[in-house]
Amino acid sequence: MLKVPARDFGSTGFKVSAVGLGCGQIGHHDVPDSQVETLLNYAYENGITLFDTARGYGLSEERLGRFIKDKRDRIILSTKVGYGIEGVPDWTFRAITDGVDEALKRMNTDYIDIVHLHSCSFDLVENNGLAEALLRTKHEGKIRAAAYSGENEDLSRAIKSGFFDSIQTSVNITDQRSLLHYLSLAEIENMGIIAKRPLANVFWKHKDRPYNEYSETYWLRWKEMNLNIDMDMNELATRFSVFAKGVSSAITGTSKMEHLQKNIENANKGSLPEEITNLLIETFKAKDNNWRGDT
Repeated sequence: MLKVPARDFGSTGFKVSAVGLGCGQIGHHDVPDSQVETLLNYAYENGITLFDTARGYGLSEERLGRFIKDKRDRIILSTKVGYGIEGVPDWTFRAITDGVDEALKRMNTDYIDIVHLHSCSFDLVENNGLAEALLRTKHEGKIRAAAYSGENEDLSRAIKSGFFDSIQTSVNITDQRSLLHYLSLAEIENMGIIAKRPLANVFWKHKDRPYNEYSETYWLRWKEMNLNIDMDMNELATRFSVFAKGVSSAITGTSKMEHLQKNIENANKGSLPEEITNLLIETFKAKDNNWRGDT
């Protein structure tokens, strides 16, 4: 059995699996606990150590807390804060510090490895003391890495600010803005880099334009790129993102075992042939009509 390899995570001193598990879907109330337990154990047994969740992901943090209780030192927990604290305005100092405290309780742990400010504007980071709040929790030993999740100019400002140890941003075959413009900046700063949406919202499952759906933007971009590559689309997308330059881990979200198995299998095939990677990048550049990172 091939296991997902581990990679250094910037200057944090810990490693993450090259493929992580996005834990949004395991937070749905209609997904049984038994299914979640089986999925998480399979991921771990196959080398996945990075589990990425968020305050807004339903039962996800609570379920991860039960999963990690006998393996905490071998798991990298990543979550996101900034909103949803009863009686506390969103995107304030207390929303961050209380959000970390509540995440610690939900996951029944003494520390969280990576905590992101969850896709807020960088103006809020600067003006509301959000980075200072996150860094306080780091100094208190509650978190190991202070992180920012976002896109475009906000991401660039976050990287250059000196506040953060790592970033999370979209990196996929139809969303290369961060890959082409910002990841090199993060590498210079020796930051950990988590790629989200590596499967580009699985836009290829739609034969016709998926109006007003999550994958519409990526569907339209792929039509514009007009490529015909002789490879399963899931494999193409997975291998592109997992092995994109600078990426520490690409997080694929699912609650279904068959999808997880396929993602691990595809990642273990290694990087794409250089000519295919170059074709995807050069075509994106040529067709780019202000294709910003999708928020």
